[in-house]
Amino acid sequence: MAAQPGGYMTIRHSRKRIWGWFFFDWASQPYNTLLITFIFAPYVQELVGDGSRAQAAWGFGIAAAGAVIALLAPVLGALADGGGRRMRWIWGFSALYVLGSSMLWFAAPGDFHLLPVLAFFALGLIGMEFATIFTNAMLPDLGPRHEIGRISGNGWAFGYLGGLIALAVMLGFFAESAATGRTFLGLPPAFGLDPAQREGTRIVGPLTAVWYAVFMIPFFLWVRDPRRDPAPPGVLRRALADLGRTLRALPQQRSLAAYLASSMFYRDALNGMYAFGGIYAAGVLGWSVVDTGVFGIVAIIAGAVFAWIGGHADSRFGPKPVIAGAILVLTAVALGVVLVDRQSVLGLPVAAGSRLPDLAFYAFGALIGAAGGVLQAASRSMMVRQADPRRMTEAFGLYALSGKATSFLAPLLIGVTTALSGSQRIGVTPIIGLFLLGLVLLAWVKADGDRAE
Repeated sequence: MAAQPGGYMTIRHSRKRIWGWFFFDWASQPYNTLLITFIFAPYVQELVGDGSRAQAAWGFGIAAAGAVIALLAPVLGALADGGGRRMRWIWGFSALYVLGSSMLWFAAPGDFHLLPVLAFFALGLIGMEFATIFTNAMLPDLGPRHEIGRISGNGWAFGYLGGLIALAVMLGFFAESAATGRTFLGLPPAFGLDPAQREGTRIVGPLTAVWYAVFMIPFFLWVRDPRRDPAPPGVLRRALADLGRTLRALPQQRSLAAYLASSMFYRDALNGMYAFGGIYAAGVLGWSVVDTGVFGIVAIIAGAVFAWIGGHADSRFGPKPVIAGAILVLTAVALGVVLVDRQSVLGLPVAAGSRLPDLAFYAFGALIGAAGGVLQAASRSMMVRQADPRRMTEAFGLYALSGKATSFLAPLLIGVTTALSGSQRIGVTPIIGLFLLGLVLLAWVKADGDRAE
């Protein structure tokens, strides 16, 4: 193991090792794209019938998984840094991912039980999130510090591409319309799957599991842990003690504390945008599922392209200005979304039946995907700069904690504001405040963390 400038420790890096690390993003992205957003979640709402009950149950399921992740992420990170090898943890959490997603096949229309479905969905989500913590912690081992932003952006772009292809395969060849039994391309579900039993849609769970298992092969073949001594006796007790010291010292680590707080708010705002964009468009613009699917494809393509561009900007200028720029774009988009409906676009009246509101919202989708991809890639690059290189997995555990600690906030604020105002347009305005709060807190973040003092 060799020392890098700025105190970073790394093992020998190679193009094959970097590409192996990229494949985790490619393999895991369909859980977000297919299960959380575009295929499985709408299917569950369809089976439940009552949209409010389905949305509430779905929210509770994700919140429960988020609580487990928030509570255990820092502890597991500290334990891994204290002696456990990261690859063993990734293997274990990958098994949870595959098991949880595979079991979603049993969400059959005639024999549907919501609680077991949510339990398996949460199990897979926990596996994905914990595996992400450990793979993110490998980022500083992949290259010198000035290359970390580019590597992170390229990995995020590669993951978006994987999610896009998986979504296109599902829409074109498997997921059938409840009304026609045909896919988006007008075909019956592939492999003779029975549309009456919604097998084309239910296959999304096993397909997500197989996709992950197949495309994690390059990761497990090409990525290796740094050499470490065997874990000493009492490693758990020592890891918990180290985590306690880290948390007690956090107020003195002003840059790290400010960054965790800043990312907590702006990531919550971004997740709120992702979660409510389709619902908002359906309610305000009267969009169909097809419109929402096109919106998602536009956002994913923009996200892939701009995550790559943002990674190069990160390497040149550093992650802080890239994050600030992305937040400003997303704040402007959130404000613009409020000013679009069937009667007007950005305050200007439009003719009845005009497609301009739809085109404006597609443009907003492209901007959300572009700035969101940039923001997420630069955020993990910034975390590398803020963290103690000796405690990198623990740091990404804290990063996961900060991302889940207020994950209820955007949905809660949107729900309360919508209920009080009676307007979907006014209801999404809290997202603007969350982005601005994250931007203000970013001012206290040093470009190279507390080591810059």
